[in-house]
Amino acid sequence: MYFYIDWYYVVLVLPAVIISIIASANVSSTFKKYAKVRSRLGITGEKAARRMLDENGLSDVRIERVSGELTDHYDPRARVVRLSAATYDNASPAAIGVATHEVGHAIQHSQNYFPIKIRQAIIPITNIGSKLSVPLIILGIFLSAFGEVYSYIAYAGVALFSFCVLFQLVTLPVEFNASKRAIKSLSNSYILTEEELPMAKKVLTAAALTYVAALAVSLAQLLRLLALVSGGRRRK
Repeated sequence: MYFYIDWYYVVLVLPAVIISIIASANVSSTFKKYAKVRSRLGITGEKAARRMLDENGLSDVRIERVSGELTDHYDPRARVVRLSAATYDNASPAAIGVATHEVGHAIQHSQNYFPIKIRQAIIPITNIGSKLSVPLIILGIFLSAFGEVYSYIAYAGVALFSFCVLFQLVTLPVEFNASKRAIKSLSNSYILTEEELPMAKKVLTAAALTYVAALAVSLAQLLRLLALVSGGRRRK
């Protein structure tokens, strides 16, 4: 029996996937560690988020509770900051850091932060790329047996997938900036003490590393797909 091993995946993608898994486990463990620490002022994630929104003229942005753990996000269409149950009523540096990070995204949208405008602009083609890139690559490689010209269909699939990589790349400054805004606000408003602020920073840094890992996975996948298409073309 013949077994096929995708060495491109083993060498390029698998290490990045392992790093991504480690990063995800790290953010979860870091959050849980500092979620057990009650801040000195006892301000919850929801209250900290509300204060930061109001201080930035965003009193019309609502805050809602959602189920799950670390499902916190900002919905720009509904203008709602959604905080998970682990964040909403929790008065820990971890919860406060995550909650104000999401407010950072709300501020970015209100100020038309340039990287977030780029990310929004490429979302439609990114969605198309994520759905059609692999089918086009498979189709192009298959049809290239009937003519080398068909290999360009596969390259078109690779080009579409590159927008997924671009999306991940643009996401980095968006996430780092939101965390920077959160830490600055917490420092200026004295919601967290000098001892508690580093705890929030550690949680946000761990979260940011998951986006770095996601970019690494996407980039490795892009290189793999390009190698598969180029390799298939050379074998013709």
